[in-house]
Amino acid sequence: MTRTTPRSPGRALTRRSLLGGTAALGAAAATGSLAGCGGGAAASGTTRLDYWLWDANQLPGYSRAIDLFMERNPDLDVRITQMGWDDYWTKLTASFVAGAGPDVFTDHLGRYPEFLKLEVIVPLDDFAPIAEIPDDQYQPGLQELWTGQDGKRYGLPKDYDTIALMYDAKTLKEAGLSADDLEGLDWNPQDGGSFEKVLARLAKDTSGKRGDEEGFDPKSVARYALAADPATDYTGQTTWSPFAFSTGWTFTDEKTWGTRFNYDDPDFQATMDWFFGLVDKGLLAPFGLFGDSSPAETQIQGGKAAVALAGSWMIGTYAGLEGVDLGIAPLPSGPIGHPMSMFNGLGDSISSQSEHKEEAARLVAFLGSDDAQEIIGSRAIVFPASDAGTAAAVKAYEGKGLDVSPYTDRVKKGETGLYPLVEHAAQIMSIMQPAFDDLWMRKTKADSFTAYNDKVNALFE
Repeated sequence: MTRTTPRSPGRALTRRSLLGGTAALGAAAATGSLAGCGGGAAASGTTRLDYWLWDANQLPGYSRAIDLFMERNPDLDVRITQMGWDDYWTKLTASFVAGAGPDVFTDHLGRYPEFLKLEVIVPLDDFAPIAEIPDDQYQPGLQELWTGQDGKRYGLPKDYDTIALMYDAKTLKEAGLSADDLEGLDWNPQDGGSFEKVLARLAKDTSGKRGDEEGFDPKSVARYALAADPATDYTGQTTWSPFAFSTGWTFTDEKTWGTRFNYDDPDFQATMDWFFGLVDKGLLAPFGLFGDSSPAETQIQGGKAAVALAGSWMIGTYAGLEGVDLGIAPLPSGPIGHPMSMFNGLGDSISSQSEHKEEAARLVAFLGSDDAQEIIGSRAIVFPASDAGTAAAVKAYEGKGLDVSPYTDRVKKGETGLYPLVEHAAQIMSIMQPAFDDLWMRKTKADSFTAYNDKVNALFE
């Protein structure tokens, strides 16, 4: 099965400067093959708008929503272009270099601070269709994420992400556990709490010994308890972040646009030592054992891992795994007394290079409306940003026999921590990635993060 689109910038952000490139690269973007819909010239008497997105799974829903938009706006003709994650950012970057960016595009919190700094996106508040959208249209906190340091919005929320546990019910049964055993778990950085006890029960070595049985060999594991996400990075969205957040830790000194990181915090470092210390116990795979070709969902399907920390955008992928009886469970409660999930989300931005910004704003406003959000939600791919869209998604998942409350409850109960919205994301990634890699490889302890944290904070001086 093809892996669903990532929602974290991952390591790709460090492989090239965000708007670096040459004229040749720009020309390549202008002439390269794009997997688009509705190619050709705009219909006579209409204005053409180009809309770009990367998620193939969302393409049908957005195609339907944009069809409805064009029915209501016959003076506009929208061409949708969809590309894979890596191609998307390469060609989007190159299109800006070439002065040929799309009118509207799906934006990511890890990218938009740099787009904002380079003035390739415009503030949305001055466009009447967007200004008319009520403040309470979206889940609390989403608009804050898309608000720049100048107080203006640069992206209109499309959807949101939270994290929960995914597992194969057959694996639990084989270990003598049930879905109820994954409810109400707790963890702490000292002994891992009841969560680590369950993980130990789920792990099995090559001789058949379980992780909670005498004689278990952590160096010869047949099934790890926790699936390994090869995309572990400085945000830890689907790896360590739920545990760090549930100690009361925050990435930076401010909710958004912070200028001091907290990787030197003792609670954070204790959490990192516990999390990556699961490798020593045979509960988490060693660094590099599973690469990009064996993501977490493949480890679950193949019986190589029992439980995965998975983002809400992956529900459909896990539900479609052949031979897997999917179960979804809440994150364990941390030292603060309840679970915590990272809260992330995508937004639609308007390019400063667009020659049709007013028309583009009409499209952005519509895609953020309940009418469009309900269409997207009914596809059961993501949780749209609005209450109406989320309700449509929950109903669609229920129709598939899936209880997705472990994802929606985190938002409903306010048990979320924000994705780190900061400047210098690419530089932070390049500084911190070796720290996380070395810790996962068990070459160092988390107290080494203090020196790395000093380097990150120096970027803001």
